[in-house]
Amino acid sequence: MSITCFIRYEIDPFQIDAFRDYAEHWGRIIPRCGGHLVGYFLPHEGSNFEAWGLIAFDSLAAYEAYRARLRADPEGRANFERAQRQRFILREERSFAMAVPGTFGKPARPVDAGCEVPPAEGAAP
Repeated sequence: MSITCFIRYEIDPFQIDAFRDYAEHWGRIIPRCGGHLVGYFLPHEGSNFEAWGLIAFDSLAAYEAYRARLRADPEGRANFERAQRQRFILREERSFAMAVPGTFGKPARPVDAGCEVPPAEGAAP
């Protein structure tokens, strides 16, 4: 994927379950409309009002075509309307970014000896 749309949501912290349901619906809708759903992310620790959605596309033109399909999708429209009606999304921002080649999707490996954390000074072995 060439670009990723980062959607930052400011949500009502008392309606996290409503946002979770909203995000789960997108899990079915977005791939059907042509977006590569990287995932939706809820607050876990720290700030309780911020959530994220990440969707990847081959190009901005592919994103625009996806948005047109999304607006025409009955389940997509219903999900947008429910969010407006229930008001669990207080604010939404979209940014687009490109991954730096060779840095995206790299799984963890066994820890190298040079990366071990040294024991604290004065700690028992």
